[in-house]
Amino acid sequence: MEISKAEIASASAANQTGKSSASQEIRGAEVLVKCLQAEGVSFVWGYPGGAVLHIYDAFYKQDTIQHVLVRHEQAAVHAADGYARATGQVGVALVTSGPGVTNAVTGIATAYMDSIPMVIITGQVPTHAIGLDAFQECDTVGITRPIVKHNFLVKDARDLALTMKKAFHIARSGRPGPVVVDIPKDVSFKKVPYGGYPASIEMRSYNPVRKGHGGQIRKALQLLLTAKRPYIYTGGGVLLSNASAELRTLVDMLGYPCTNTLMGLGAYPASDPKFLGMLGMHGTVEANNAMQNCDVLLAVGARFDDRVIGNPKHFAQNERKIIHIDIDPSSISKRVKVDIPIVGDVKDVLSEMIAMIKEGTVKPDADALGAWWETIDGWRKRDCMKYSMGKGDVIKPQYVVETLWNMTKDADTYITSDVGQHQMWAAQYYKFNEPRRWINSGGLGTMGVGIPYAMGIKLAKPESEVFCITGEGSVQMCIQELSTCLQYNTPIKIVSLNNRYLGMVRQWQEVEYEGRYSHSYMDALPNFVKLAEAYGHVGMLIEKPQDVEPALREARKLKDRTVFMDFRTDPTENVFPMVQAGKGITEMLLGSEDL
Repeated sequence: MEISKAEIASASAANQTGKSSASQEIRGAEVLVKCLQAEGVSFVWGYPGGAVLHIYDAFYKQDTIQHVLVRHEQAAVHAADGYARATGQVGVALVTSGPGVTNAVTGIATAYMDSIPMVIITGQVPTHAIGLDAFQECDTVGITRPIVKHNFLVKDARDLALTMKKAFHIARSGRPGPVVVDIPKDVSFKKVPYGGYPASIEMRSYNPVRKGHGGQIRKALQLLLTAKRPYIYTGGGVLLSNASAELRTLVDMLGYPCTNTLMGLGAYPASDPKFLGMLGMHGTVEANNAMQNCDVLLAVGARFDDRVIGNPKHFAQNERKIIHIDIDPSSISKRVKVDIPIVGDVKDVLSEMIAMIKEGTVKPDADALGAWWETIDGWRKRDCMKYSMGKGDVIKPQYVVETLWNMTKDADTYITSDVGQHQMWAAQYYKFNEPRRWINSGGLGTMGVGIPYAMGIKLAKPESEVFCITGEGSVQMCIQELSTCLQYNTPIKIVSLNNRYLGMVRQWQEVEYEGRYSHSYMDALPNFVKLAEAYGHVGMLIEKPQDVEPALREARKLKDRTVFMDFRTDPTENVFPMVQAGKGITEMLLGSEDL
């Protein structure tokens, strides 16, 4: 049965009027596809297998959703995740039962830790075989329960449409997150009446608060406006609620210093003088010192995690009043006790704050704020991001990222990264001025996400430049996706900072283990240039600092080709500043001389 564009238009019209089309008997798999179409899904990343063949047959009969065949299920979820991070829409992945599900687990957990809206559709053995150790069976609901916002096992095809409506609603509302929908093979095959996709959904047990408490917001403002040393600390929640414009308005109205976490970069322009840089384990001196020494802290869509505040006891040494805005009440006072909690959507709460400031007469204390800025400027003079080019005979990784920033800062650019030293250098030296342009794995710290993220973004944003900053260790985790890049014409640019080590592991071994480099040296690397060419792409080897800029320029000119740039960088370079585990955020190592 063909699922045509005309039928989608009819279903959409029915949704708008609240009326359903006349019931018709179709297979569960076709119901699923109609649901995805009604949700406006453009792309699904997946890998077929026995339990989802009816669903793949239904995809074959439609022409509105592009299915992207990846080479590994982990990459399917990562690519859908990258798409969701860059667009703000729900990413969708499709995998088969058993190993399809278990291969997808890392991608699901990655999205869960960073609160990314996703729906992952998994195949399951037929309902009568569940629990009998059937071929390619696993307990998908049980396995994924700790790493999803919610999951469903659909046992009746008549429940599919309502379940999919719930899945998308849960994924995108409140604190976003991945939702798994497990569909047994017989459910996808069975014919059932289909009366249209539900126009709306109400769930008595799930009703996230959006609007902040007015009294709490007024209390927070009173405290914020009378602060002597105020500080605005923001995280990924600002981006997830699309509240960057409101944050910028608030910071500019108040003139207060602002910092972003790793996941919040781009929420406030990095090139603005009120931005103190990223804070935390590899944050700037000024960002970390301001966090420790402020008297009123406004935390917006952030969670005070271990990589941000270091040792909680050290953080608690200095008294300060804390205002915490978050849509998830369980995140408030979870690691750090706060004084004024505000549960609500960041965008709504900041909008109300801005309106109250405009209506009120109280203004910040200009003299106290001036003195606070003088203190901050003193910290800034340390110039903690300065690095040495050495003798100029070896490429410094920071220089590659800085050069890329200078070349692309005025272009429509997205940067993905894998996890490790290169990730931190990208966060430190690429100045993100716009939201949703920095796409990386924060909470779980997953190696291998860089190329799949970039693929997902390039499909969503074909006219944009998409760079994947990676390392020779991380990139090999999902390097098979270079094949997917060729098949689906996603010409991404891969910047591999190749130092022949698992760099962050090596750095920790140098600092904490007296230089015992246990299994952190990459002893048998492939020829990445030939490997890229074998996959049908362009490969470049760059070994000298003077060749960095020409190589990047050449790669950018090859707009229709995926280019793998193998930059041979200094293997001894470390990421500084650095806060060691168990230390406070102001106890920073600023260079090799501190080791």
